[in-house]
Amino acid sequence: MKSVRNLLLLIFLLFLSPGCYNDLDDVIIPASDLEIKNFLWRAMNDIYLYKADVPNLADDRFTTQAELDEFLQTFSSPESLFYEGLVADHDEFSFLVSDYRALEKSFDGINLSNGMQYGVIAYSKLSPEVLGYVRYVLPNTSAEEQGIKRGDLFNTVDGIQLTRENYFRLLQPASYTIGLAEIIDDKIISTGETVSLQKEEYSTNPVYIAKTLEIAGGKIGYLMYNGFTSSFDAVLNDTFAMFKAEGVTDLVVDLRYNSGGSVETANDLASMITGQFNNKVFSKEQWNEDYQTLLANTAPESLINRFNDKIKTGAAINSLGLGKIYFITTLRTASASELLINSLKPYIEVVQVGENTTGKFQASTTLYDSSNLRRSGANPGHTYAVQPLIYKTLNANNVSDYWNGLPPDWEISENIRNLGVLGDAQEPLLALTLKLIEGEAPMMNRNYKSFEVLGENQMYDLLYQKMYTKDQLPLFEQNLTY
Repeated sequence: MKSVRNLLLLIFLLFLSPGCYNDLDDVIIPASDLEIKNFLWRAMNDIYLYKADVPNLADDRFTTQAELDEFLQTFSSPESLFYEGLVADHDEFSFLVSDYRALEKSFDGINLSNGMQYGVIAYSKLSPEVLGYVRYVLPNTSAEEQGIKRGDLFNTVDGIQLTRENYFRLLQPASYTIGLAEIIDDKIISTGETVSLQKEEYSTNPVYIAKTLEIAGGKIGYLMYNGFTSSFDAVLNDTFAMFKAEGVTDLVVDLRYNSGGSVETANDLASMITGQFNNKVFSKEQWNEDYQTLLANTAPESLINRFNDKIKTGAAINSLGLGKIYFITTLRTASASELLINSLKPYIEVVQVGENTTGKFQASTTLYDSSNLRRSGANPGHTYAVQPLIYKTLNANNVSDYWNGLPPDWEISENIRNLGVLGDAQEPLLALTLKLIEGEAPMMNRNYKSFEVLGENQMYDLLYQKMYTKDQLPLFEQNLTY
């Protein structure tokens, strides 16, 4: 017992030592709910694109800190404040996260995935039941190991029929078992076969397919690009070095499943496609009234993104110098994909094959609880961050506001009965594009039943259909003192 008492005494004395007092200074005190809400209001009041459409964000809305605090406390949580009190009704893209570390991983293409990239469609317009179809499979994943392939169909998860009401919830867990199905005489029939899948943290290379196809018209570069992920810019640039070395005469960029990403990467990709427009206007930015006035008067060049000749690593961009480009798009093609298409149109001939795009022309950025709303110096007491829309994009001809998306020149949709092999010259959407390159006017076959697409696996990603910038921002000084 004496030895135990001595040990306890030693621990007590160590605790009272000066070093321990210093450690106490490093203890992180959790931020209060009100503190987090004040951060959210300050961030949105400062830089939100649609600030003028939200009365609660007006500069003269509150005359004292106490009045602001009273307003903030009427909301039950930071989430309710953000979505019910600070976001414009027409804004579907600004969002809030309670852990910005997960968001930062998403910027690098790191998310939980079992590798099965799928879409969810309705059995019919009136049916509550839905069907999943596999679009493609990521390499070195659970889905690949289990033999899942493009065109596979599934209608149950863990033995439960997928419906419009439950599919989002059932497909969200880290592990689940799908029940495979097939279509026979327009009826969806379960095969009785099941496959168990497991999600793991996965880094997705957005360059899914890069190859050269030889046709009568010459050598055609084909790039299936599934996300504007800046951490893979060097891979993208190397891909264009390959195209250049192989002497491609035309290029098809397949964006059918690309929901967006980095503004800077979109700019770089445009410069890889062209190269002859260095320093010309790629896109313009339009901020909220306060910022637009400030930037126009003090830093007008910051409102312009220009074609360039280097990626962020400093490596020279490998450019093809093309005067014509072919894009494959669908309703899932969004944000940075649309920025790329829209911004190239003033300079080269753009041929769009597939479906109308989503209609997203605004960019966002991550704001943290710090004096300048950037990551450095962020409040250690919480990990909330906000990703608001901060500006809308315009091309060199001032074209923007494509709320209904960008329409294709040649309309064709994927047919789940005949999806084909991605990157194969016979895959229906690519086959039509190749005919156009060869100078043929393709016959359009619409003799198949179309389905309403309800959702897809990317919906679980924090950056789904988001376009973002990581540039340093000329933020206003805010102090919330009256």
